[in-house]
Amino acid sequence: MHGYYRSVSKGDDLILLDELGGERTRFTFPRQDRGRHLCLADFFRPEESGEVDVVGLQVVTVGSRIGEVTAELFAADSYRDYLELHGLSVQLAEALAEYWHARVRAELGIGGDDPSDLHGMFRTEYQGCRYSLGYPACPDLEDRAKIAGLLQPERIGVHLSEEFQLHPEQSTDAIVVHHPEANYFNAGGRS
Repeated sequence: MHGYYRSVSKGDDLILLDELGGERTRFTFPRQDRGRHLCLADFFRPEESGEVDVVGLQVVTVGSRIGEVTAELFAADSYRDYLELHGLSVQLAEALAEYWHARVRAELGIGGDDPSDLHGMFRTEYQGCRYSLGYPACPDLEDRAKIAGLLQPERIGVHLSEEFQLHPEQSTDAIVVHHPEANYFNAGGRS
């Protein structure tokens, strides 16, 4: 599942707007404590510019059946088969997330310069980035509830636990940033 939301930034916050231009929800991101002092909000038009930007959100899953099979293998002490299938399923979820990210880039009109080879894809030689929750640029797992509220991923069988974990396990969510300078970075404490 994916969706696009009108947005603006304000300081370290990304504000998603409703149809009337009011605040729908807000994400607050950590800022790097060294280097360029970046945070994800920097890649969106600031509220004071008077211009509205767009942010993409996505949730993908390979479904619950693969989790059931891996649980059966584990219960049967078939650990090698369990590990191989589990590893494959996690990589399939990541590949699916990258597929949908490519689709979002195409829909936003920024996918035309995507690399033609796998090496270029691994080196993220394309415009925009897909930031998964729980990683340094957006570490707050509670933000998953905001994404779930907007996308309603239970329609594709994805549910959020009380600990803000996605179920089935082989699922991912992300904030998709289209800015040409967006890249992956570590963020430290707030400044």
